[in-house]
Amino acid sequence: MHDYFETDRLHLARPRLMDVPDLFVFLGDREAMQHTHCDANVRECRKRIAVHEWRRRRDGFAPWTVRLKKTGKVIGWGGLYDDPFDPGWGVELAYYFDPTSWGNGYATELCRAALNYSDRHVEADFVTAFAHPENAASNALLTKHGFEYQRFVKEMERNLYRRARKVS
Repeated sequence: MHDYFETDRLHLARPRLMDVPDLFVFLGDREAMQHTHCDANVRECRKRIAVHEWRRRRDGFAPWTVRLKKTGKVIGWGGLYDDPFDPGWGVELAYYFDPTSWGNGYATELCRAALNYSDRHVEADFVTAFAHPENAASNALLTKHGFEYQRFVKEMERNLYRRARKVS
């Protein structure tokens, strides 16, 4: 299990409790999270992150806090996980970013790092991902990274995507 990774512009690391207020800025922002779960308060955000960290110890992976390497500013949270709140989908890829960082390719860097980690270390046969049909950027990002549309999941109001493991 790796505690952190770096991409060209990002530092990806295990969330710490002191990260929660910075993460809640966007994880608790209804507009930023309009297509997914929005935390109602800091306590709920802390609980979600703590549960995922418990799963990291069990599974060997969970979402990372995403920081800009140049400044250290927290701009996102995401990566791989086996969702403890909606189990049964297997290894998933998810990403959540502060709206001030949208449109800069950071989600692309995070996805590339997470999928590389999955292919090399998790060894799952496939990774799933979800995107709301109205979130064109997220649907395009998943396709760009080799995910194939599977179906619309009505009860979640999300498109389900799947990407087979790439063995090098």
